[in-house]
Amino acid sequence: MLTGEQIDRLVEGRDDDPFATFGVHPADTGFTACVLLPGALSVVAQTLDGKAVGELAALHPAGLFHGKVVLRKRQPLRYIARYADGSDYALIDPYGFGPVLGPMDDHFLAEGAHARLFDKMGAHVMTHEGVAGVHFAVWAPNARRVSVVGDFNQWDGRRGAMRHRIDSGVWEIFLPAIEPGAPYKFEIVGADGVTLPLKADPFAYKSELRPSTASIVAGPLDHSWGDARHRDYWQKADARREPISIYEVHAGSWQKADDGGFLDWDEMARRLIPYVVGMGFTHIEFLPISEYPYDPSWGYQTLGLYAPTARFGDPAGLARFVDGAHRAGVGVILDWVPAHFPTDEHGLAHFDGTALYEHADPKKGFHPDWNTAIYNFGRREVAQFLVNNALFWAERYHVDGLRVDAVASMLYLDYSREPGEWIPNDHGGRENVEAVAFLQEMNRALYAAQPGIMTIAEESTSWPNVSHPVESGGLGFGFKWNMGFMHDTL
Repeated sequence: MLTGEQIDRLVEGRDDDPFATFGVHPADTGFTACVLLPGALSVVAQTLDGKAVGELAALHPAGLFHGKVVLRKRQPLRYIARYADGSDYALIDPYGFGPVLGPMDDHFLAEGAHARLFDKMGAHVMTHEGVAGVHFAVWAPNARRVSVVGDFNQWDGRRGAMRHRIDSGVWEIFLPAIEPGAPYKFEIVGADGVTLPLKADPFAYKSELRPSTASIVAGPLDHSWGDARHRDYWQKADARREPISIYEVHAGSWQKADDGGFLDWDEMARRLIPYVVGMGFTHIEFLPISEYPYDPSWGYQTLGLYAPTARFGDPAGLARFVDGAHRAGVGVILDWVPAHFPTDEHGLAHFDGTALYEHADPKKGFHPDWNTAIYNFGRREVAQFLVNNALFWAERYHVDGLRVDAVASMLYLDYSREPGEWIPNDHGGRENVEAVAFLQEMNRALYAAQPGIMTIAEESTSWPNVSHPVESGGLGFGFKWNMGFMHDTL
């Protein structure tokens, strides 16, 4: 039987290793099972094929049940809970499943060298150990407990506590029977024992429409691409020797729907692509379309780097737009914002109770112009998060290029700061050598993985060799945005 201290930890959500208690465990010559189902009057345990193997006893009025089960081997169970209104609820026990991630994931993530994080982190629909469900993974190395919460567990963090992979600081869990479309967030208890505001998933591939802020489980991108001719052309072409003219678009205001709302991607394609073709442009460049909370920011204060904003429909709609543009001979470039992020409480700021994605010292971690947090480019896991995001957009959505916003603000430690408001680098200079290394790695990785890609730096100073190769000391961008020409023209 469980001790009183164990019972208290479980019902109060203070247990830092739920897999050691919940689920099926050896006991004497047999097995016991343990589950938390608040409000249940009784719980019967079954095998996944429906065979009853025992009735669990209530150990605590909060809904903690425990008892012997008749099994030949340890395995996942289905619990049938009966409630006071006579209804039954069936739950496949998530604590009966092994991990999805492996030691090589831990190793590469800790080294800052994992090039497929978007296949591992976030929420992924899959079949694991023969059961359909969703695998969740999030990086929160300084947390005491992390839980995934949603309608599927009444947003109760005690019921979705995750497995801690100590070597990498990642928390993971496989939840059976969850389907695409389910909203979710992470409940994180910091090292000080304080429960933080619910956090959206940094790797969410779909989000709720603002002002709601939950992440949404997204299935695999449902689109059959037909743009091979376009992509093959640009993979073989030298973009610096091609005539290029770019039509810059804020998708939220270029045109409005008849009801005054946003156009969805399909309607935008119907209107925008023929217009751009008729005007003779070769590329469309969208102001940031990653999920962002505040409309007047035009997307430049983004919080969901991996999720196309819900303002214009579902992610598959963006894929259809890009594919349609490519079939018409038009490339698509995205504004990309790796320089900073807003401090909304559901976002990245103090994600696990510490300055995780940002610098702790405001002289390096806070941007005075935009009241935003600055990424800690010197932290391997953070640089890796951003590099993977660049790879993600090029691979999943076939975008032709990234225009990197506010590069100058990344390169200089004294950007928009007075003397005494910034910290010199190790050489006593004003150059942000960590940001330089990140930009070089991003360009190196992206051009290696996507031969047809172009990267463009919005860099407004005289920093040398912005568009020179990394191996010769440059930043590695394909192009530099001509700020003077733009301002003079407008």
